[in-house]
Amino acid sequence: MEHISPIGIGNEGREVFWNAQGFETILFLLTAVSMAIFAYGVYRRWTLWKAMGKEEIRWDELPARIKALIVNGFLQIKTWKDAYPGIMHGLIFFGFFVLIFGAAFDAGEFHITEPLFGWSFNRGNFYLGFAFLMQAFGLCVLIGVLMAMLRRYVIKPERLAYKGKSDNTADDAVALLLILGIVVTGFLISALRIHVTYQQAPWEWVRFVSWGIAAYALAGVETSTALTLHKIMWWTHTFIVLGFIAYIPYSRLLHIITTPANHFFASLKPTGYLEPIRDFENAESFGAGKLEDFTWKQIFDSEACTRCGRCQDGCPAYLSGKPLSPKKMIQDIKTYWLEKAPTAIKAKAVVPAAEGAEGAAQATEAEGAAPEKALVGEVIDLHELWACTNCMYCMEHCSASIEHVPKIVNMRQYKVLTEADFSPELQLTYRNMENNSNPWGIGAHLRADWAKELGIKTMAEDANVEYLFYVGCAGSFDDRGKKVTVAFAKVLQAAGVSFGILGNEEGCCGDSAMRGGNEYLFQSQAQANIEVMNGYGVKKIITTCPHGYNALKKDYPTFGGNYEVYHHTEIIADLIAKGKIKLSKPVEGLFTYHDSCFLGRYNDVYAQPRQILNAIPGVKLAEMERNMSKSFCCGAGGARMWMEEDIGDRINNMRTDQAAATNAGTVAVGCPFCLTMLSDGIKDRQLTEKMVALDISEIVLKAMGLEESKAPVDTCAT
Repeated sequence: MEHISPIGIGNEGREVFWNAQGFETILFLLTAVSMAIFAYGVYRRWTLWKAMGKEEIRWDELPARIKALIVNGFLQIKTWKDAYPGIMHGLIFFGFFVLIFGAAFDAGEFHITEPLFGWSFNRGNFYLGFAFLMQAFGLCVLIGVLMAMLRRYVIKPERLAYKGKSDNTADDAVALLLILGIVVTGFLISALRIHVTYQQAPWEWVRFVSWGIAAYALAGVETSTALTLHKIMWWTHTFIVLGFIAYIPYSRLLHIITTPANHFFASLKPTGYLEPIRDFENAESFGAGKLEDFTWKQIFDSEACTRCGRCQDGCPAYLSGKPLSPKKMIQDIKTYWLEKAPTAIKAKAVVPAAEGAEGAAQATEAEGAAPEKALVGEVIDLHELWACTNCMYCMEHCSASIEHVPKIVNMRQYKVLTEADFSPELQLTYRNMENNSNPWGIGAHLRADWAKELGIKTMAEDANVEYLFYVGCAGSFDDRGKKVTVAFAKVLQAAGVSFGILGNEEGCCGDSAMRGGNEYLFQSQAQANIEVMNGYGVKKIITTCPHGYNALKKDYPTFGGNYEVYHHTEIIADLIAKGKIKLSKPVEGLFTYHDSCFLGRYNDVYAQPRQILNAIPGVKLAEMERNMSKSFCCGAGGARMWMEEDIGDRINNMRTDQAAATNAGTVAVGCPFCLTMLSDGIKDRQLTEKMVALDISEIVLKAMGLEESKAPVDTCAT
């Protein structure tokens, strides 16, 4: 088989299509112009990226970051989690990836008179395989683009809108049309060449798409017409490709660069970790009250956002009619950043460093800057800010590794610590935590009253135990929570587990204060607890509350509290597996399990609660539609437990409806906040005769025959 050039014909036949004189020069100049426009666009964007934001190290631990880049930037693992858009994006991404390398491979050999360096790989079977792959992956891109158009302009899922208003822009259409144009013209170029040269090159059937076009669509076309059309189509294809390259930095196509970069820069801290305020004494303000208070990475997040809407798709605040949309919040930050960054660049250029902030402000004003806006209150509405439950759905499902929740907490810190502007409910909650170390404000001396009849020793009485049972505020003061605490303590005692409690020395974990923006209160609570725990030499801790579990496990180490922390479902599952718990009494009924956000998405504890329920005789488990990593929040996280829900539907009632849809008689939970919210939802929905919410430890205790079931008869079990 003769040598095959990029335009597909033998050396001696190229003149049929091309006059070589001047062709390479023109193509080189056009390519240079396209690349120059691209390079300038990237440079211009780079200056905007570095114009604002505090320093933050996001290039440490290179092996882990390179792995994240490969796994999520190249292999697209996060994108594949959602079937239709995952397949759609995968077809476009991987198809284009192969086509780009194929084009580069061709370019390395492209020469009008002879192959570059006098040698060509495009011979024989290698050529046949190469041609087939280029056609196959070109078809993948075509299918992917058509799927994208169908989804964006026909199906129109809610995630691609905000409150019914479409997110579609002209830029979206241009990007899709450019990609479509590249693929279609590429197929047509090959089809026209095959139409003219098929008798000389019958092996061209390997270009199956173009061969089909040549055989059916171009049948009867005169050779002279085909030659003219080939030149027109080739130049059209070339201009579209070069235009596409030049357009990337000025369009949403920039995510080709920024999204993989964001995967590389993604936080390597534990899921849900919040960076503490480290200098209360010298700071003039706290949190993020203006754009410059964010780190450069927090601002860069907005550049990586593709507006895919996955975050919004499961956000309990948005779905319940609140004004918060994680997608909209990120885009609003981006819009404001694009307004401010050019002025910030000019100010840096004209203001000597010695003039300080005052001089910079004067220069900014002189340059005719856009009017200053309050980040919290104007750019981000206060109702948006306080609607967040910190459920982590947005971050768990973001295909660009954007970190929404820390931004929200930072802005809350500004309102609480700098402006002292937050809801009366939270003011009362924080005052109760300050005075009595619990949100209810109940006397701290009553914290261990639940244990009086159980013979449980405090660490002060006997610190020589394997585990500290950190009870938490709900388990110590809330009447419903105390029943859970007693049930779990009885399970531990029956299994012979060595444990003790802190009793009146225990304080609030501080989670609600931290996530509600009162970092100072959180740190004071955490440090007090750590001092007590370390004084007793605590190594292992068990909690029944996922909020305390998460704080003790991930946030306390920053302040010297390094412990092995376990949730009670992890301990119970282990005790069952080791045969230390005998589940001898059937608990008949249909159950559904509610995944707590702080247990599931924050800590990946999904299997153990289900293992426990499946081990109990008589239990039939039915999953809610939204379960595991896509579970729907109960509405109490992010300090929302202590705030009124006065906009939209109640989140806990929506979750109750989802539980009721399974026809289960019992909702099993592993969180005191979830237990309260779902119990309230059952009452609000008037389902108390059909459904009850129980903690897993209560169900286990019944199965052990140590307590009679008070659950309603499950008439749906059969």
